[in-house]
Amino acid sequence: MNEQHTENKFEFLKGDKVLWMVIIVISVFSIFPVYSASSNLEYIVNSGTTTGHVMKHMFFVILGLGIMRLAGTIKYEYIGKLSTLSLGFTIFLLVVTMFTGQTIDGASASRWLKIPGTPISFQPSSFAFLMLIIYLCRYLTKKIKRDRLPVENILYIFGPILLVFLLVAKDNGSTALMILMVSVIVLVIGQLHWKYIAGFISTAFIAIALFLLVALNTNMIGGNRVHTWMSRIETFTSSKAKADDVDDESVKAKNYQVMQAKAAIVHGGITGMGPGKSALKQMLPQSASDFIFAVIVEEYGVIGAAFLISLYLIMIVRIVMIASKMPAFFGSLLVLSLGVMIFVQLSVNIAVAVNLIPVTGQPLPLISYGGTSMLVNYIQLGIILNISSRIQIYDEEGMGKIQNIEEINDIA
Repeated sequence: MNEQHTENKFEFLKGDKVLWMVIIVISVFSIFPVYSASSNLEYIVNSGTTTGHVMKHMFFVILGLGIMRLAGTIKYEYIGKLSTLSLGFTIFLLVVTMFTGQTIDGASASRWLKIPGTPISFQPSSFAFLMLIIYLCRYLTKKIKRDRLPVENILYIFGPILLVFLLVAKDNGSTALMILMVSVIVLVIGQLHWKYIAGFISTAFIAIALFLLVALNTNMIGGNRVHTWMSRIETFTSSKAKADDVDDESVKAKNYQVMQAKAAIVHGGITGMGPGKSALKQMLPQSASDFIFAVIVEEYGVIGAAFLISLYLIMIVRIVMIASKMPAFFGSLLVLSLGVMIFVQLSVNIAVAVNLIPVTGQPLPLISYGGTSMLVNYIQLGIILNISSRIQIYDEEGMGKIQNIEEINDIA
């Protein structure tokens, strides 16, 4: 009786219950560091109010959870079938952004596209990234045992990846590189022949080299941020090489963000200064988004950061478990691919905060202040929860009703 009552109590949360709980805990926790760090936007950047920013963040959290739940009512196979059309639409949005994109909060990159007639802006690159990965999973799944012609792989796999990369790279180099990296991982997991993957990696390197050569030496790519990327890399390598040179003011000035982030982490110590008591958030640029992990460590200490990282690890483990239990290859591949996207974004954000890699501007999943990336994260997790709910259906119906694994894959 008690077991049935508990099951009915959580019936609204379709899919993996542990993953649901982890997502909710992280989402609720995100309100506190965002509220604390957004004071930087009010007093330093002179943008809005702290209350206004946290209310906006809470709105996106609630909206994201609603979208995630809504994703559980749509068969994930339909998402796969619409992936080609969706990818084409997001590519169109990227092209529009190249010519009409806007900057926000003084950023030098025109990554945002404003919805006509509204004050709402979003980053098409985040949605294009998601649609590309879903499209790749779908394409790799169809007739998986059939050898594809080289021209098919060039047109239908490498073509879309390089096209999205080039459109995104102009204003968002870090996301463009993540698109390439995650795409290669998806191709490996999707069992594409190694010779095609090796050829694609070689082609990608050539494409990147040509892009950098053209961007650095000509004006053909107007408004590009290649010089910003090179400056960040030079600053990162210089700060590593001259870590003990306290007199090098040029390195200090260019590496201001990372220096403040490291100071905040050191200041937090083991137990932290307490919620809302960060002393360096006012001096740390992008403290509510790109460097919010540093604020979390300062306020909650190593213990709080370890707890948060453990929640992310539980999330990743549950995602792997869901993928391993899913009999349909498309479902399994899609879950793993979306999990890789989240893991890479998480790793990059933390690595930047602790100065392991150059500054990239990637948000912390489900926590950083900002609408587009957060909503995309919830959509990713919603699809994963959707697929996890289908595992039970397969178990209940029995695999005997399905002739073979090819039939399951063709359903997608």
